[in-house]
Amino acid sequence: MSLDITPLSQALGAEIRGLDLGEKLDTSAIAEIEDAWHEHIVLVFRDQDLDEDAQLRFAGQFGTLGERARPVERRAEGADYNSAIMLVSNIRENGVPIGSLRDGEMWFHHDMSYTEAPYKGTMLYGIEIPSVGGNTRFANMYKAYDALSEATRDRIRGMRALHVYDFALTERVDISGDITGFKHRIQPIAVSHPVTGRKALYVSPLITARIEDTPVAEGERLLDELFEFTRNSELIHEHVWRPGDLVMWDNWCSCHARTDFPGTERRMLRRCTILGQPLHE
Repeated sequence: MSLDITPLSQALGAEIRGLDLGEKLDTSAIAEIEDAWHEHIVLVFRDQDLDEDAQLRFAGQFGTLGERARPVERRAEGADYNSAIMLVSNIRENGVPIGSLRDGEMWFHHDMSYTEAPYKGTMLYGIEIPSVGGNTRFANMYKAYDALSEATRDRIRGMRALHVYDFALTERVDISGDITGFKHRIQPIAVSHPVTGRKALYVSPLITARIEDTPVAEGERLLDELFEFTRNSELIHEHVWRPGDLVMWDNWCSCHARTDFPGTERRMLRRCTILGQPLHE
């Protein structure tokens, strides 16, 4: 079959139309979707009607499903909830949150960059959407790398950075004390995509805490330069959610962030992930 693929911006992203992801797709359709994924980085499927099983079934055709990183005792969904699913929601029942990553803005980040084998991809399905805000912004990290000066690309060759996450949404973790209680990992500043082979910048304002083997002040200046991608509209596409949207993105070559939204309005999305592998320069 031949997919109906419409690019969404000059930065990245494409919408694929005419597919019901709740139905079993043949191997040629899955191969076409995967090819489009590698080309466009972010794929959008509108007007889908997916329960948890259907979403996981679709995601599982692109790799092994991931499980939640957050400790069981810190999961708002409850210890018995499907560990492959995260509810991204600000909804509270009887004053008790039912989901994670609940309110407001969230800075740019790669999912699970603080682990040995960062996720290959993430799939997010829109269920309840506020009237304004709560959009997801995606940055093309191939283009972020390419936008660096030649001198900076030469400088960061072989450099590594510490990635740490303490479940905050809009602040870098304080690494002046003991970080053994936080998940953390040292990663290359630039990685080669395991499938496409293209170089991508692999840092983010939320999770990248410091540059290794570099004086603190010098490292902070370099990170400020590398984080410039967050202010470059030519590298970013902003997805405005509708109920029934399924969005899948490549975590190895994109960063994503969330815009603020009214805390008085309900927001509910369902997330699942695909396991990845160690990344190398």
